[in-house]
Amino acid sequence: MHKTVSSGILLTSFAYFLFSLQDASVKWLVVALPVWQILFVRSVTIFSLCLVFGGRPLLRAARHSPVLKPLFLRNLLLLAAWLCYYNAARDLGLAELTTLYYASPVVMTILSVPILGEQVPGYRWFAVVIGFVGVVVACGVAAKGLTLSLPVYLALQAAVFWAIATVLLRKTALHERTQVQVTISSGFFLLFTALAIPFVWQPVSAVDLALMAGTGVLAGIGQFAMFEGMRRAPVSVLAPFEYTSLVWAFALGYLIWSDIPGSNVFAGAALIFSAGMIIIARERYDGRLRART
Repeated sequence: MHKTVSSGILLTSFAYFLFSLQDASVKWLVVALPVWQILFVRSVTIFSLCLVFGGRPLLRAARHSPVLKPLFLRNLLLLAAWLCYYNAARDLGLAELTTLYYASPVVMTILSVPILGEQVPGYRWFAVVIGFVGVVVACGVAAKGLTLSLPVYLALQAAVFWAIATVLLRKTALHERTQVQVTISSGFFLLFTALAIPFVWQPVSAVDLALMAGTGVLAGIGQFAMFEGMRRAPVSVLAPFEYTSLVWAFALGYLIWSDIPGSNVFAGAALIFSAGMIIIARERYDGRLRART
């Protein structure tokens, strides 16, 4: 496999692991605190880390970056995705919500053709479909069924918004340094969430504040890894690896909340793992062919 593509897969998979840790922290915090407040502290933490490591030169580069406007659009899409997702979460069970949201890798692969001009060979489509089937099996939706409703529509809309935002990330990632992109993204989210803070802020303990800041550290490192991964590999290669975050979510649910996975979870995880292996094996094979020619 080409070293650049290989490192892109590793970085993106690592990012989804960190995002799963972040989601587990948010799930713990959201019981007592508003989502806007958690996102605000998270954004402050990431932006502060950018200032510590980059200082004024990084801020100047961010202000004059050619990807400033595209990243503004991308962050609006991310905010819309989160609002749709959290509103859908009020009425949908975790299994239904997760399955609908994980339609996003399929949408990413479809959009990578007209927006990025990627050529998506059959094995990548196959891997995406196998991964999605794994999600459906793991969540048990096939057995329960799903009725069309507003929450279902919102969850699907969240998947579409996330997919478009991820495809746009690949487009901007090729034209700017990762540090600059993380600074711009965290700055936009800091502004977005700050608008709601006067209306939602609640007093917090030192432990909760530290945990919120911790989500920022996890998200900041995760963003850096994801942005850098997108610079190194096509979206259609990386899309199936988003499904790995579902496996991490079930593992963390067991470790933190003692949620015991059923046999369907292990079967679904095996399919998700297989999807990733299809991509890795084929990319490695193609890499060897390129090396011989």
